[in-house]
Amino acid sequence: MLKKIQSFFENNFMSVSDNGGMVEHQLNLAAAALLIEMVFQDDEVNEPEVDAVKQALTRQLGLSEVEINELYELAEEEKHQATDCHQFTTLITRHYTQPQKIKLIESLWVVAYADNELDKHEEHMVRRISDLIHVSHKDFLQAKHRAEASLNH
Repeated sequence: MLKKIQSFFENNFMSVSDNGGMVEHQLNLAAAALLIEMVFQDDEVNEPEVDAVKQALTRQLGLSEVEINELYELAEEEKHQATDCHQFTTLITRHYTQPQKIKLIESLWVVAYADNELDKHEEHMVRRISDLIHVSHKDFLQAKHRAEASLNH
């Protein structure tokens, strides 16, 4: 999945003129890949999860609907390839603030709960990412509860 998504970001967002743009590009790529990968954690890909990912990509990355659809389609084409979360989480650990990390975990929970069913693989992925990006257990649980509450409204 990474190569096609990376090409998408390079063609659409990459600013080679400054290093800050490169880091932002890589962070966007990392967050997008983790959010999209969440949809594929259980055996069913359903519309509420896809919608939740697209909303998170709009909120967090400011992508247009066309860009989001293209990015999602690229990810869907490559869903059978293994994703190395470590490369994404390392980048996020280095550059995200603690509130940004917590917001990402909350977004992952929103995607996991979007179909009103929490699969054990989804929960495992959120827990693993939370550990890898150094989000405390307390913040992990609070993000989970906020995500649950936001879907019940």
